[in-house]
Amino acid sequence: MFGRTLPLKSLAIFCRSLSTLLETGVSARKAFQVAGEKASHPALRRATFLIREEIEAGSDISSALENTDVFPDLMIGMVSVAEQTGSLPEILKGLADHYENLLRMRKNFYGAIAWPVFQFVMAIFVIAMLIVLLGWIADKQGGAAIDVLGWGLTGTKGALIWLGSVFGTLFAIFLGYKFLRASLEGQKYLDVLLMRIPVVGRCMQAFGIARFSWAYHLTQEAGMPVDESISASMRATNNGAFIAQAPRIIYWIEQGETVTDALRESQLFPKDVIEMVHVGETSGTVPEMLHRLGPQFEDQARRSLETLAGALGWLVWIVVAGFIIFVVFSIMFWYIGMIQDLLP
Repeated sequence: MFGRTLPLKSLAIFCRSLSTLLETGVSARKAFQVAGEKASHPALRRATFLIREEIEAGSDISSALENTDVFPDLMIGMVSVAEQTGSLPEILKGLADHYENLLRMRKNFYGAIAWPVFQFVMAIFVIAMLIVLLGWIADKQGGAAIDVLGWGLTGTKGALIWLGSVFGTLFAIFLGYKFLRASLEGQKYLDVLLMRIPVVGRCMQAFGIARFSWAYHLTQEAGMPVDESISASMRATNNGAFIAQAPRIIYWIEQGETVTDALRESQLFPKDVIEMVHVGETSGTVPEMLHRLGPQFEDQARRSLETLAGALGWLVWIVVAGFIIFVVFSIMFWYIGMIQDLLP
C-alpha cells in the first residue's frame, strides 16, 4: 500500500537521463546502468540494478520496471507502449516533462495551503492547551472545569483524548485513501466519487484530459491501433474514473461509433474538447490536434490546481474560525449558566 514512493524529482531526472542515453544509441542495459549510477535515491539505484539483470535475462523493460515495485503505473504503462511502438526515447522525454510539471504544480499547491494548514494544526493544539488550562484552574479552585467542547473532555486526559481523536481521524482517512488507491477497483470507486466534488472534480478532469491528450498523441503517432491507443491513454490519466470508461469507449468504437461520439458518451470530456476532437477527426488529425492543445490542457490543469488550493485554504480558514467561535460561545454559555445558578 505504501510502495512506489520515488520522488518526482528523481523520476524526472532518471527519465531524462535515460532518454538522452537511448537517443545517442546506448543499449538499454547500459543506459539503465549509467542512469542508475547517477541516481541519488537509494531505491532507484537498487531498482536499476535489478532492471539490468532482467534485461540481460531477456525480459522486456516494462516488466522489469514493474517487478521492482518502485515505479508509478503511469511510467510502466507508457514504457510498455514505447516498447510496442519503438518510441522509448521520445516517451521517456515526455515522462520527464510530465513529472517536472507535476513537481512544479505540487510545490505551488503546498505553498498555497501551507499557512492555512499550519493555522489549523495550531488551532487543534490551542484547544488542547485550553482544555488542560481550564482543568488545572478547576483543580486549583476546587470547582468544575469548563467543558469547552461539550464532550466531557477536561484536564490533561481530556486534552490527550482530543488530540488522539483529531489526529487519529485524519490518519484513518489517510490510510483509507491509500488503501483505495492501492487497487484498481478502489481507485475507480474513489476517483469517481472525487470527480463529483465541484472544485476537486474540475481539477481532476483537467489533469485527466491533459494526460490523455499527451498519451493519445504519442500512441497514435507510433501507429498503435485505436482501441489499444484508447486503453493505454486512459491508463495514462492515472484516474480511476477515466480508466473505468475505457472498455465502454472501445466497445462503442468497435460498434462503429466515431471517436468523438465515443468520448462524448463517456461524459468525461467537456463540450469544447469534444468539438476539437470532432474537427480533428473530420480532417484526420486528431493526434496532431491533441498534441497542439496539450499545453492548453496543462495550463487549465494548473489553474484548476490553484483554484483547488485556494478553496482548501478557505475551507481551513472556515474550520479554524468555526473552532474559535465554538470555543468562545462554549465559555460564554458556561459563565452564563454559572451566573444563573448563583442568582436567587
